[in-house]
Amino acid sequence: EDKTESVSIIAAVTAAVGSDHKATDPWEKFRIPFVLALNAGSSIGIVTANKVVFEYCHFKYGTLLTFIHFVFTWVGLEIARRCGLFEYKAVDFKKMLPLCIAFCGFVVLTNLSLVYNTVGFYQVMKVLTTPLLVVIQTLFYGETFSTPIKLSLGLTCVGVLITTLTDSQANFFGTMIAASALLITCMYQIWVGTKQKELDCNGYQLLYWQAPISAVMLIPIIPVFDNVFEITEMPPPYTIFAIVFSSCLAFLVNLSIFLVIGKTSPVTYNVLGHFKLTVIMSLGFLFFGAPIELKNLSGIFVTLAGVFWYTHIKTSGGDKK
Repeated sequence: EDKTESVSIIAAVTAAVGSDHKATDPWEKFRIPFVLALNAGSSIGIVTANKVVFEYCHFKYGTLLTFIHFVFTWVGLEIARRCGLFEYKAVDFKKMLPLCIAFCGFVVLTNLSLVYNTVGFYQVMKVLTTPLLVVIQTLFYGETFSTPIKLSLGLTCVGVLITTLTDSQANFFGTMIAASALLITCMYQIWVGTKQKELDCNGYQLLYWQAPISAVMLIPIIPVFDNVFEITEMPPPYTIFAIVFSSCLAFLVNLSIFLVIGKTSPVTYNVLGHFKLTVIMSLGFLFFGAPIELKNLSGIFVTLAGVFWYTHIKTSGGDKK
């Protein structure tokens, strides 16, 4: 059941993260802004960082970069475990396998989409995750969404499409990669929530096993997607720094996905993503000299309208039939 969230999209995310702690936790109010900054900063930064690695550092090996991301994610979690941030828990390997396969597909195809598409087209395809999630959860998982919920999500998608449309330059291969990434991303986000409940473990414990298993699964397919044999020498220091920085952000992004979706819903997670995209566009106008066009501004306002309409429906119980 798609549960009622807190008073805003932001509060919904923080409630999810704090759900592993007692409601009376005195540090709750201090943890909220930190987790928000972690989620927003890593999600926004990873797209830019990966594009820098691919375009400016000319490290066009999306699958290899994914493998490095998985290794960094496991190392980060191992450090967190040894620091006592979560307890070790054994899980059933067979039950983990579908999630690991989806995890590989999700990250590999997302990175390849950035290699073969512009950031604008990449974002346009990502926004289609929300309506597709609604369709999949309705048809295969028995979820029900009220008409106002569907309309608010539709309005949000229209707004983001308007905002990013001017930067879209599609090509056939890139479009196929992006469409494949869209489908596997939906399945992965749904399983992130269901597997935590099925295996009775939190996001840290699940990702602790998922990252190394997925890394091993990637090893034989790296040469299929990447011409790694042309790497004959160590990359320059600035490329290594960019890869390490991207990998650290990947660890934070992978972890935040579990923390957010585990106790809320994949749909809420994606609406938050649209809101963050709108913030990125707005900051571009205000601080980075991006050209201000009527279409961009209208897209921002339409997206905000959809996000806050969705939030109002969730908090008022309007999603109940």
